[in-house]
Amino acid sequence: MRKRPLAKPSRGMDRRTLFAYGAASAAIAAAKSSFGAAGGSSPEGAAAAKVEPFELDEATITDLQKKMVSGEETARSLTEKYIARIEALDRRGPALRSVLEVNPEAVAIAEHLDEERKAGRVRGFLHGIPVLIKDNVGTADRMTTTAGSLALEGSIPSTDAFVVKMLRESGAILLGKTNMSEWANFRSTHSSSGWSGRGGQCRNPYALDRNASGSSSGSGAATSANLCAVSVGTETDGSIVSPSNNCSLVGIKPTLGLASRAGIIPIAHSQDTPGPMCRTVADAAIVLAAMAGTDPADPATKEATARLGKGYAKLLDPRGLEGARIGVPRKVLYGQNAAADRIVERALEDMKKLGAIIVDPADIETASAFEKTELEVLLYEFKTDLNLYLAALPNARVKSLKEAIEFNDKNRDREMPYFGQELFLQAEKKGPLTEKAYRDALEADLRNARKDGIDKTMDKHKLDALVAPTSSPPTLIDLVNGDYGVNGSSTIPAVAGYPDITVPAGYDFGLPVGISFFGRAWSEPTLIRIAYAYEQATKHRRPPKFLATADLSSR
Repeated sequence: MRKRPLAKPSRGMDRRTLFAYGAASAAIAAAKSSFGAAGGSSPEGAAAAKVEPFELDEATITDLQKKMVSGEETARSLTEKYIARIEALDRRGPALRSVLEVNPEAVAIAEHLDEERKAGRVRGFLHGIPVLIKDNVGTADRMTTTAGSLALEGSIPSTDAFVVKMLRESGAILLGKTNMSEWANFRSTHSSSGWSGRGGQCRNPYALDRNASGSSSGSGAATSANLCAVSVGTETDGSIVSPSNNCSLVGIKPTLGLASRAGIIPIAHSQDTPGPMCRTVADAAIVLAAMAGTDPADPATKEATARLGKGYAKLLDPRGLEGARIGVPRKVLYGQNAAADRIVERALEDMKKLGAIIVDPADIETASAFEKTELEVLLYEFKTDLNLYLAALPNARVKSLKEAIEFNDKNRDREMPYFGQELFLQAEKKGPLTEKAYRDALEADLRNARKDGIDKTMDKHKLDALVAPTSSPPTLIDLVNGDYGVNGSSTIPAVAGYPDITVPAGYDFGLPVGISFFGRAWSEPTLIRIAYAYEQATKHRRPPKFLATADLSSR
């Protein structure tokens, strides 16, 4: 659920330093052995594979519904075509390694939904739509739920996660489980985002030697490569918006409590949330509405159904930027990467032309206040929350964080061939959530992110939203040194538990860059309206080309 490990380089790394570091890492990243214990060919070999045109490329939910209504397609035919696409691009060809397993019941479920449609029952926008979900989202079926770890291989929870229940009821077809940064990137301080013991290293479809980012890397790569119609990821800090940035997607990290966390392998209850990862704002709004709702098993969701109302479809207004007051928090969130800043500066000019009022600067004075307190909170909550989750699993191989640590030690050759479990060890040393150190850190986080952070800035400037680069262009995969690069803009809304939406904003050397809109709690309607208007006016997303490396002839 974190975009990258918590031990980070300084924010001052500039573009020249990134390219120097990247060049030194390229030979390592390109080596065949660098792509995980689960195998896989080298990027050069992958690039040599021809990617055939796909008739469902870039198809939206609306497109697919029209095909099913007309009889051109059925839920079964769509499901079979996406499964074939997974086989062609994920297992073979570019070998993206973005999908851990395909649901063996997917075709049967599709057939049942086709029968419902013939009988005149259509459940809604998602009826018959194939959806991939991240491997930490529990399903009580023939698929496993492992957070990418061999320690949970074969584990099947006794009940569906609440968001899975909601998706099934909406008529969505659970197509399979996506690869992810193992344990949601909360195992090591030097991990490579997108690597798991079960799945190996997930690759970015725009440049196969680049990182898809974490921890929802598989959901990002698979959706961008059109291996599914839409997907679901999870985020603690950045793990929806960062892979969406790297894979040129729309990702929505909702307000904490809009979508239930029950049945999802946790990091921290104060920040965890599931959310949609899609190719368009409209699709993301549809999936979010289907997932959201009040769940008695997750007290944070008590307002969810009321806040959701009738959904977000009426908010999809191409004129949604007219009169919107959008703040530019330059302190900390800008100046991390020259290419990302350049692309977002162009986006600001585009928004002005579309009628937005740009308030620049609109700095968040507490933007750098979370370096120590966020990690402290996550370590405490991870131990408590994971122990509760594992203890409740039927027939689990490990029943506690301590046992997971022991499993990794005993299976070091498969689980820790590249990086260790430093964060696991730090978390295991923490005490209960009654300890003063935890309570003080949590109080500081919430004050600095909410009252003295986002809320104060938006009140001061009378803003509808804040805007910043989501992250940098994707960096090279480096299993020796782990992730590197800029931190992005996800931390403040993540710690606050406030919504954050990223939209494709452009490319640098063919590598995607996104722009993030974030704001107050429960401001999804405003953010979706703004994001949709920006998307429709600019239409920056273009499908990936599965290149071996970045296109240095193109800016």
